Amino acid sequence: MLSRVANSIYWMHRYIERAENYARFMSVNFNLALDLPPNVNEQWEPLLIATADNDRFFKYYQHPTRENVIQFMTFDKRNPNSIVSCLSEARENARTIREVISKSMWEQLNKFYLMVRDTSPNKEWGQVEAQEFFLDIRNGVQLFYGIIDSTVTRNEAWHFGRLGRFLERADKTSRFLDVKYFTLLPEIEAVGSTIDLMIWSAVLRSVSAYNMHRQRHRSLTPASIVEFLLLDKTFPRATAHCIRQAELSLYEISGNNMVNGFGNLAERTLSKLRTDIEFTETADIFKMGLHQYLDNFQTRTNEVGAAIFQTYFDLKPVEV
Repeated sequence: MLSRVANSIYWMHRYIERAENYARFMSVNFNLALDLPPNVNEQWEPLLIATADNDRFFKYYQHPTRENVIQFMTFDKRNPNSIVSCLSEARENARTIREVISKSMWEQLNKFYLMVRDTSPNKEWGQVEAQEFFLDIRNGVQLFYGIIDSTVTRNEAWHFGRLGRFLERADKTSRFLDVKYFTLLPEIEAVGSTIDLMIWSAVLRSVSAYNMHRQRHRSLTPASIVEFLLLDKTFPRATAHCIRQAELSLYEISGNNMVNGFGNLAERTLSKLRTDIEFTETADIFKMGLHQYLDNFQTRTNEVGAAIFQTYFDLKPVEV
C-alpha cells in the first residue's frame, strides 16, 4: 500500500474519532450543568485546558463562556480541532482515497459533514437543542463505523484505520479524566464532596461507561472509575483496551509475530506503552498523581504517533 493512502486512511479515522469525542466533551458539561446546585456556576474552561486548546482559544475570544466554547470547539474553522474542521479534514482525506474505501463510507461521511457545516453557529444553544445536536454527531460517527465494519475488507487499509481510531480514542479518554481534574483544581476542599461525585459520574457518562461501570463495581469511587477507564481490558473506550487493539492492528500491518517481539520503531514504542499499562495498578496512578499520570500518558501516545509517522508515512531518502 502507498504510504500516502495509508496516511489518509489513518488520519481520516483519527479526525472522525476526534469529532465524536469533542461532541462528548460538550455533552458532559451540559449534563453536569443539569445536576449541579444552582449556586455553582457552569465551568467551560476546563474543556479547553484538558484538550490543550486554551492558548488558541484566547487568541480569538476573551471569555470562556458556554457560547464561546461551543462556537470554538464546534464551528470555528480557525481551530483545527473543532468538530467542523475535523470532519472537513476527514472528508478531504476520504476524497483522495475514494478507490480504497466503500461507496457507503463516502456517502455517509459526505452527508455527515454537510449536516454539521450547514448548522447555524449563531443559533441559541439551549440545553435540549445542544444535547440533540451533539447526540446527532455521536450517532453519525457510530453509523460511519458500522458501515466500515460491514463493508470493508480486513486488509491493511482496515488496520491502518483501526490503528488511528484506537490511538485517538485512548488519548481522548485520558482527557475526559483530565477535565475532571481541572474542574475541581481551584477548590481542593471540594474533593470528596457531593459535587465531586457528580463530576465523576458525568465523566463516566461522557464515555458511555456509566452502566458498564455499575455492572463491574458496586459503588462510584474515584479509584473504581480510574481503574475502569484506564486499566480495564474489555471496555471498548478504556485506554488499556484501546492501546491493545491498536497494537494488534500495528502488528497485522507489518506481519510481525508478537511472540518474537517488535520489528520496528512504531511497534517498539506502542508495545512498551501497552506493557507499562498492563502492569500498572490503580494505587500506582494515585501515588504518581492522576493528572501527572494522564499527562505522561498523553505525551507517550504522541510519541507513538510520531513513531508511526516515521515508520510508515515519512518520506525516505532514496539510496542510489
